[in-house]
Amino acid sequence: MVEPVGNHYVVARPVYSENLFNEEHEKLHRYHKNFWDHLKLYFSCSPQKVKKIALRLFPIVSWLPAYRFREWILSDIISGINTGLVSVLQGLAFALLVNVPPSYGLYAVFFPCLVYFIFGTSRHISVGPFPVLSLMVGGVVVRLVPDDSTGNGTSTNISAINEERVMVAASVTFLSGVFQLLLGILQVGFIVIYLSQSLISGFTTAAAVHVLVSQLKFMLQLSVPGFNKPFGIIYTLESIFSQITKTNIADLVTSLVVLLIVFVVKEVNDRYKAKLPTPIPIELIMTVLAALISYFVNFEEKFNVAVVGKLEEGFQAPVAPDADILQKCVGDSISIAIVGFAVAFSVAKVYSIKHDYPIDGNQDLIAFGLGNIVGGSFKGFASSTALSRSGVQESTGGKTQIAGIISAVIVLIVILAIGFLLAPLQKSVLASLALGNLKGMLMQFKEIGILWRKDKYDCVIWVVTFLAAVFLGLDIGLATAVAFQLLTVVIRSQFPNCTVLANVGRSNIYRNRKDYTDIYEPEGVKIFRCSSPIFFANIDFFREKLITAVGFNPLRVLRKRNKALRKIRKMLKKGELQVTPVRLICTANHTYESDEELDNNRIEELDQPTNMTDLPVQINWGADLPPGITVPRVDIHSIILDFSSVSFLDFSAMRVLQKTLKEFVRINIDIYIAEAHEGFLDKLERCAFFDEEIKPSMFFLTIHDAVLHILMKKDIASSPKLKLTEEKGSRNDCIIPSNGLRSQEPTV
Repeated sequence: MVEPVGNHYVVARPVYSENLFNEEHEKLHRYHKNFWDHLKLYFSCSPQKVKKIALRLFPIVSWLPAYRFREWILSDIISGINTGLVSVLQGLAFALLVNVPPSYGLYAVFFPCLVYFIFGTSRHISVGPFPVLSLMVGGVVVRLVPDDSTGNGTSTNISAINEERVMVAASVTFLSGVFQLLLGILQVGFIVIYLSQSLISGFTTAAAVHVLVSQLKFMLQLSVPGFNKPFGIIYTLESIFSQITKTNIADLVTSLVVLLIVFVVKEVNDRYKAKLPTPIPIELIMTVLAALISYFVNFEEKFNVAVVGKLEEGFQAPVAPDADILQKCVGDSISIAIVGFAVAFSVAKVYSIKHDYPIDGNQDLIAFGLGNIVGGSFKGFASSTALSRSGVQESTGGKTQIAGIISAVIVLIVILAIGFLLAPLQKSVLASLALGNLKGMLMQFKEIGILWRKDKYDCVIWVVTFLAAVFLGLDIGLATAVAFQLLTVVIRSQFPNCTVLANVGRSNIYRNRKDYTDIYEPEGVKIFRCSSPIFFANIDFFREKLITAVGFNPLRVLRKRNKALRKIRKMLKKGELQVTPVRLICTANHTYESDEELDNNRIEELDQPTNMTDLPVQINWGADLPPGITVPRVDIHSIILDFSSVSFLDFSAMRVLQKTLKEFVRINIDIYIAEAHEGFLDKLERCAFFDEEIKPSMFFLTIHDAVLHILMKKDIASSPKLKLTEEKGSRNDCIIPSNGLRSQEPTV
């Protein structure tokens, strides 16, 4: 019964153990599906299930018929044109990161966009190249096809190198798409949960640093070989600075001017985005101006600058991936698949929350997988989504992936008709445009201070991820970061926060006794909380903390008591002890005997419960003992373990916990476990945890139930009237008055 009294409440109910509560309240039997039930359900077939799978596999069937043509079409067209123009420029720029001719970046934009239109679930992301992925693919390309693989630098050899690199990029993209497709079919989209926000932030920031360094050779027009190995960034910088005197001044000046203008205009776009009807398309403006100036001034001949050159017109026939290349890039493909999906899904999730519509991670895995398979077949490279490009699509009014299709049409026009207009464009301009999109990622350095103040573990994960990805490379760095992140989880769970609780405010609230002044601790009772699952890696730490909290080692106390009983039996047999109603009196001079003599190679017997049935008197371990016999003093009679935060207990930990609890029980300390989660008791019963010493009756609903049970038990033991009432079978009802436990001082 609960009675509200102003802003207080008064509860009148029995003191419940788990057993008593289950006796009074009938529990429904629920059937829990096992693995085979789930497997049977997964492979079952019905018309409704087929329809559901078809609608999930082809989301376009659901949203396209509901498309509000009159309301949305104009916004989607405007958004699609803007996004398409940006996609063209980013496709060309990011192709430099992959170390393939710029025209192949257009294929990486076009085909994944078409596939996502049919299979994707996000309405706002713009699918295509992403600088981090492009750099990861470029690392594989440089490793398998280094710059000096053909000897001299004739046009024929350069063309052969480019063909090999295009094939490597296409093959690794194809394989990453296969991995994404398999993950989607197996419904394991949850894999991205192992990439925390701190890890992704540190990794993308490191990738931005790699992008910055990789673009320096285009901005300075230097011949810098690729170093795709640990500490490759150091070797790259060393190569750049060793050739710094060979810098092409025209490329350097052009790059700096373009980069400065892009940064300034992007800052204006960010600062005045609420007032601007659409962001200023600075990439498009700078590309047009740079191409025109380069063409009319004839930069290529006058200043020997590197230009995009003739772009491939039309599409090439699809090709099968090279089996030899696939064998060499399995690990890289897995990393590319996971990172690409993690970044895209993170962006998609932001927009789905903002615009209130659902997305399906597993279906998006399938969409990106198919997109990369198709894109790789047509010699494109890995796709995901670029933050800036998706921002353009959403901020310019894009409502659905119709905007994505229109942007693909813009790319198609460039591929088929007007690509030649970009031939005089300097590669240094594309490098500057690529760097201009890194501002958001480079600004993530500010997160270090924020994370340090909020969560030091997350801050360390960010820093370790960043350093590992920068110095070890993106592939090894990602693996190192994930391993380190999981290690921090293990460390945090291996060394959980264990505290001793006390009653606060004489109510039913229990908190860390170090944090409050108005506390009440029942005499002889320790309340111990472990704020973590208990498993094989932290059970020893749990045991040590529990022993520290109670102030003694129960196994040591038990062994000392059994040794003391051996001495007492030996002294009684020799007549050296006289039995009195009060205590044992020593009648002879005490002679010292070592513990080793008493052990007599029977150490196992010392771990058994103390047995006094053969003695003429029960030994009171708290009273004075005969001379020469000492045992550690134990000042508590009950321990309550708060298991409210223990979400699981594995079998290895269960065995150690059982042994530890038995050690306490054998020295006459009552053990109670409170607030264990649903199913915890059932699991212990299945694992044969209970026996004559450890019983299910030790489990209580709450800490307060256990405390009241202990206090009533002590009152009953010390009061004949209460003991008689208990024997008559009265209920354990207890009304908690406003002064709480103040009147419930225990008698020990």
